[in-house]
Amino acid sequence: MNNRTAFLQSLKPLKEILLSDAEILESQIDRAFRANPWFIPAFTKRSFDAIAEEFLDEQKCSQWIASYPSATGGPKRIAVIMAGNLPLVGFHDLFCILASGHSALIKLSDRDTTLMPWITEQWISIYPELASRISYTDRFEGYDAVIATGSNNSGRYFEYYFRAYPHILRQNRNGVAVLTGQETMDDLKRLAGDIFMYFGFGCRNVSKIYIPQGYDFSMWNETTAAWKYLEDHHKYKNNLEYNYAIFIINSIPHLNLGHLILKEDDAIASRIGCLHYSYYTEREPLLNILDTKREEIQCVISQEPIESWEHVHFGDSQRPRLDQYADGIDTMQFLTSL
Repeated sequence: MNNRTAFLQSLKPLKEILLSDAEILESQIDRAFRANPWFIPAFTKRSFDAIAEEFLDEQKCSQWIASYPSATGGPKRIAVIMAGNLPLVGFHDLFCILASGHSALIKLSDRDTTLMPWITEQWISIYPELASRISYTDRFEGYDAVIATGSNNSGRYFEYYFRAYPHILRQNRNGVAVLTGQETMDDLKRLAGDIFMYFGFGCRNVSKIYIPQGYDFSMWNETTAAWKYLEDHHKYKNNLEYNYAIFIINSIPHLNLGHLILKEDDAIASRIGCLHYSYYTEREPLLNILDTKREEIQCVISQEPIESWEHVHFGDSQRPRLDQYADGIDTMQFLTSL
């Protein structure tokens, strides 16, 4: 049995574990929440479900992996610096490393220290060969290439420190949505998920919308109603109240829905609990704006495809497929070319 076949055969049993309602799974979700209050159980379970359904489907993965050659230079040791903004946010990098036949040397974020070791422990119990290909560390030694995800500030450090190694280095990005005003209520409710899921911390979360001149926000109370419960989360509520106070004190125009504050602003990134919006009149100038901000944008969500951008439907921003790579950099191509 070759490595790819063994890898593929390990996916179904791991998927069954992640989709189960076993007590051990629930205990891990609760443990992550106690360690990081932003990882509420509903969101961590959503991460498990997304991984199981998008990455651990043997047929999907078989088609995906078959489109890449085997690593040309033999197995390598890949240093991975994982972010901790979402539960298990670094899993796709680990998945690509293992699928390409390499080994992973992982430095976890202090915001997500329990979930990845647990899921890899389950995987190793199914596929023991992985025990020699997954390790955790606080200090990198003896590695061949790097995949690192962090802030814009840490990105400058990464650029210097890893300059001598083949690397993928990621910094801050956000999702944006382009609306036409013709969206249905179902479209808008799905968009609300792109905004609120994981409290908006993901690089694929929508932090900015582009709307046609004269757009009517009157439906947005109903649009976002299902997420109103988030305002009871103490950390999220503290951010909402702080941002609202700042806007009031500085007489900044805004629309306060209670659990979300909408503010007209050219910036892509927004504060926690806030959504920026900008008006547009013609499509061509809008496309130009998007292009100038390409380095700040992770994905564009819309009803219809936007020229020169990968199309992401409303509600799908936090369910990336195997072939939807962060920052548009093909991780598997990078790994198989080492």
